[in-house]
Amino acid sequence: MTANEDQEMELEALRSIYEGDECFKEISSVSFQFRIGALEDKNAFILDLTWPEMYPETAPQISLDAFFNNRISAETKQLILSKLEEQVEANLGTAMMYTLFEWAKENQESLMENHKPVVTAVTSSSDATSATSTAKKREKKEQLTKSQKRKIISKTDNKGELPRGWNWIDVIKDDPPASEQNGRKRR
Repeated sequence: MTANEDQEMELEALRSIYEGDECFKEISSVSFQFRIGALEDKNAFILDLTWPEMYPETAPQISLDAFFNNRISAETKQLILSKLEEQVEANLGTAMMYTLFEWAKENQESLMENHKPVVTAVTSSSDATSATSTAKKREKKEQLTKSQKRKIISKTDNKGELPRGWNWIDVIKDDPPASEQNGRKRR
């Protein structure tokens, strides 16, 4: 079989296996994403795999550059990639996507055992100065007198909310003419 026939067969198999699975996403006919772990799991990560033209005779391109993986340290990413490369070498020449996904799911804990989440805070000097200026603005709060506070409290209910309809406009209906009140029209 040619490489394209192998790719078509593996693509069909992947679609049937992972149909409806929220962890699997087909980006294109040669590019896939697979989430290892649940969304709320702190050790979850997304594998990006792309088939080169001669796949499965050549290794797929594996990446952990998805935005979801930004909290994973570079050392942990490198460990995951090196372990996956070992699996690729062992399965070279055969359809290996399912094998790689399942191997990563089974070994998620060992791959992420030394994982320490990366916390990045992007601040610039202009951000810091704007934060201090907004803090100064907050300090200048209008001071209310006791009578003003009482007036506000008397308008609100026990939860501090204004009663329903406090700002409604009364619709005034004009009185009908005296002749229409008696049910007769004037001639």
